[in-house]
Amino acid sequence: MLDKILEFYDDILIADGLDDAIIGIDENSMRLIYSKSKCIQILMKDMSEEDALEYYEYNIVGAYMGEKTPIWCIDDL
Repeated sequence: MLDKILEFYDDILIADGLDDAIIGIDENSMRLIYSKSKCIQILMKDMSEEDALEYYEYNIVGAYMGEKTPIWCIDDL
């Protein structure tokens, strides 16, 4: 998905190690959209589910990196 997006958009902020969690791009703000459930699955390769959820909430969602900060989509309701 990321390779296809980068063909058209080059000024985007990419979260390290979470390429497989990208589900799209918001064309209005030019921000990548990541799947929460896919992010958690990726993090769980190296940590428990509880630790992955805590890491996701604090270090990923809680990180503001300016106007290009990615969008984190809750898709596991």
